[in-house]
Amino acid sequence: MTVSHRSSRRLTRRLVQLYVGLVLYGASAALMVRAGLGLGPWDVLHQGVAELTGISMGVVSVVVGALVLLLWVPLRQRPGLGTVSNVFVVGLAVDATLWATPAPEALGVRVPLLVAGVVLNAAATGLYISARFGPGPRDGLMTGLHAATGVSVRLVRTGIEVAVLAAGWLLGGSVGVGTVLYALAIGPLAQFFLRVFTVPAPGGEPGGGVAAGGPRGVRAILRR
Repeated sequence: MTVSHRSSRRLTRRLVQLYVGLVLYGASAALMVRAGLGLGPWDVLHQGVAELTGISMGVVSVVVGALVLLLWVPLRQRPGLGTVSNVFVVGLAVDATLWATPAPEALGVRVPLLVAGVVLNAAATGLYISARFGPGPRDGLMTGLHAATGVSVRLVRTGIEVAVLAAGWLLGGSVGVGTVLYALAIGPLAQFFLRVFTVPAPGGEPGGGVAAGGPRGVRAILRR
C-alpha cells in the first residue's frame, strides 16, 4: 500500500469518526432528555433556554455553540473543521433524535435510557476528539481560558460548568440523578473510548496536544 493510499484511508476514517461522533453526541443528549432524570451541565442550559424561549433545544445548542466560538477570538484559539462542525451537527442531531424518540413514562425504561445516553455520549466524545479535527467550542473555551489565565483546566472547567449548570437550572433545565451520573462517569468512560477509537498519527503529524484533540489533550479536558 502506498503512502498516499494510507494517508487517504486515514483521512477518510478520521472524517467518518468526526461526523459519526458528532451525530451520536447529539443523539445521546436527546436520549438523556427523554429519560427525564437530569442532563449534563451544558444541556441543562440548552434545555432551560429552550423552555424559556420556545426555540427547539437543538437550535439553542447551535446558537450557544456559535456564541461560545466567538469567545475564542480574544483567547486566540484557532477552530478546526471539527470545531465548526460541532456547532451545527450536534444541534441538528439533538432535534432529529427528539423528534424520532417518544418520551417514556415508566421508570424501568427511563433509567436504561439514561445509562445508554451517558455511555453513548462518552463513545461519541471518544470518536470525534480522537479524529483530531479540533476541540468542540466549549472544550476550546476551557483550554483557552486555561492558557490565558494560568488557572488549571480542572478549576476552569469546574467553574464554567457550575455557572452553566446553575443558569440552566434557574431557567428550568432538568437537574437530577442523571446530572450526577454524567459528572461522575463521563471522564473515565470518554478516556476509555478515546483509547478505543484513536487514529494513529503518521510521523510528523501533530496528534497529541489539546488543540489537536489527541490523547494528552483529552485527558487535560476531561480531568477532574
